Amino acid sequence: MNRMTVVLLAALDALIVVAIGIGIALVPLTVLWATQFQLAIDWGVFWKAAADIWLLGHGVNLTFALSPLTAASLGLPHAGVPFQVTIAVLGFALLAVLLGARTGARAAQTRSPWAGAIASVVCYGILGTVITLTAGSTMVTVSLWQGIALPPFVFAIGVAIGLGAGSARVRRAAASDDRGAAASAGGRRPGVATWAESNFRTGFSSGLAAALRAGTAASALVIAASAVLVTALLFGHFGVVIGLYEQLQAGFLGATALTIAQLALLPNTVIWVASWLLGPGFAIGTGSSIGPAGTQVGPLPSLPLLGILPQGSGALGFAGLLVPVLAGFLGAMLFRRRVARLPGGVPKPGRLIVIALGAAAVAGVQLGLLAWWSSGAVGPGRLHDAGPNGWIVAGCAAAAIAVGALVGILTTGRHAQ
Repeated sequence: MNRMTVVLLAALDALIVVAIGIGIALVPLTVLWATQFQLAIDWGVFWKAAADIWLLGHGVNLTFALSPLTAASLGLPHAGVPFQVTIAVLGFALLAVLLGARTGARAAQTRSPWAGAIASVVCYGILGTVITLTAGSTMVTVSLWQGIALPPFVFAIGVAIGLGAGSARVRRAAASDDRGAAASAGGRRPGVATWAESNFRTGFSSGLAAALRAGTAASALVIAASAVLVTALLFGHFGVVIGLYEQLQAGFLGATALTIAQLALLPNTVIWVASWLLGPGFAIGTGSSIGPAGTQVGPLPSLPLLGILPQGSGALGFAGLLVPVLAGFLGAMLFRRRVARLPGGVPKPGRLIVIALGAAAVAGVQLGLLAWWSSGAVGPGRLHDAGPNGWIVAGCAAAAIAVGALVGILTTGRHAQ
């Protein structure tokens, strides 16, 4: 494909991603407009609401200014003054990252990968700007600069991941072909200086790659364990969740819209439970604490998903702290072959320790960023604080995973020797 075709296809990919994301919010609202309101009010109101939800999913702050009557009807006594909602509904962000990775991977297979990647991000940014300019209302104000900058930034994360992974596959295939051609031609051996420089660079890059891969694997294992725990909590507290649905008396359409909203918040929930497994826990409201030591909360919104809050205490609650340690151990063990293939054979214990600590640092940064991204203000008053503290999560994750990674990678090195 020529460059123009690559650019156009990448832009089309971005358009489809935006359409899917905003359609998830717009379609249920349009059905509500047609059935509940009998087309009696302007459809533009529902478009603005869908645009607000889509932007919130990309981390854009919304400022609400509710009338006293509306605030009282919603049971929000502190909502008489303007307040911000800053939490990112990560279901939308996750969708953008995953589909962006697909776009980046496709661009990597073309002759103009950078042109395709840049075109897709620019197109996503243009569409995000249009949505931002049409969002908001008399009660909701959208942060303009965030609406312009954050949606393409989130999409660019996925594009970069896909482009990097796809380019790595292309380079590996090309390197394999080059080695085969060199072996067939019987090329000369490199000189001592060239060999030493190549060996050093390969050793450094291999050690760095081992740390990155082991740390990422440990993070993924913690998130996977958290997802399993969330699933178990949903089944274990199913009766409580259904009871909260019945208390709301939202009707079929209202319950459907509420379920879609909670599905969009499910990635946030998984990250919050991961912070519970790591030790710091999370908060839902100023002064609240939900962690392995116990659960202390004040009045909570009647959201059915909150019925699965973990109630750990004592030995049972702190048993979850074994998860990051095991994740660090398994992350190191998963890449034992890569460590064993480092130039010069199995590295000395000192270097193995550096790799293990590097893996723990990588995992800590990743989990800390996820914790920070998943938290924010969800309402007025005490609901200004919700979610885990990213800094504390990063430190606890790095410390716990370091223990497991040290055991795993040193055991790996001893067995390889």
